[in-house]
Amino acid sequence: MLENPRSARVRAVAKLTKRRMRDETGLFLLEGPQAVREALTYGPDGIVELYATPAAADKHTDIARHAAEAGVDLVFTSEQVLEAMSDTVTPQGVVAVARQFPTSARDVFAASPRLVAVCEQVRDPGNLGTIIRAADAAGADAVILTGRTVDPYNPKVVRSTTGSLFHVPIALGGELADVVDAARAAGLHVVAADVKGGDLLAARADGTLARPTAWLFGNEARGLEDDALALADVALRLPIYGRAESLNLATAASVCLYETAFAQRTP
Repeated sequence: MLENPRSARVRAVAKLTKRRMRDETGLFLLEGPQAVREALTYGPDGIVELYATPAAADKHTDIARHAAEAGVDLVFTSEQVLEAMSDTVTPQGVVAVARQFPTSARDVFAASPRLVAVCEQVRDPGNLGTIIRAADAAGADAVILTGRTVDPYNPKVVRSTTGSLFHVPIALGGELADVVDAARAAGLHVVAADVKGGDLLAARADGTLARPTAWLFGNEARGLEDDALALADVALRLPIYGRAESLNLATAASVCLYETAFAQRTP
């Protein structure tokens, strides 16, 4: 059992909460039974290390079973070691180290997608993680991160995806203009989510949302800059029927993605 929270091995895992160490190593931190369970199911070859307290292993017996089936060694730790490794205030007793597995926008569009979410300058980890989760739930083919969007391997992003990080391709590092050009070349209609845009309900009625679509989502505070908006074929807004000043970015993105998913599946 690993019992020394100050050991080099424990410190190396804990350092993956920092962007610099994730970039240097190409690794990232997975916390909690759900994230680890999804990794063991959909990407077991990417798991480098797996740790759990005896109590957590007893509670989540399927994790030990899946790890054994995948040939991943499970190392038992003390509660103190697990806490030292974790980014959360109340760890759930299971932590893994995994290899990052980003894809490219080129590969995304080569696969003839019908629904893609493009995040430009999304800075809040919880928002990005929720958008990835919503994209997965809505059957989107990929999420593409442009500009200074937060690192998808940030622990808070990973936790917010609740495992969807392993279900939907995530493409990194493209410039928005290049991504929009590639989307259009692949036959996608480029739609910007913007409070000054046209009515989403009218777009649903006229068939706009039934087309293969790349949604553009901007920064939480500023939205999409004017030059980014100019790249889109059309901008649409969500109607607000109550007295709310606005919608959270991730909530708005979820509605937009689902509206498109509904439209594309309507006979």
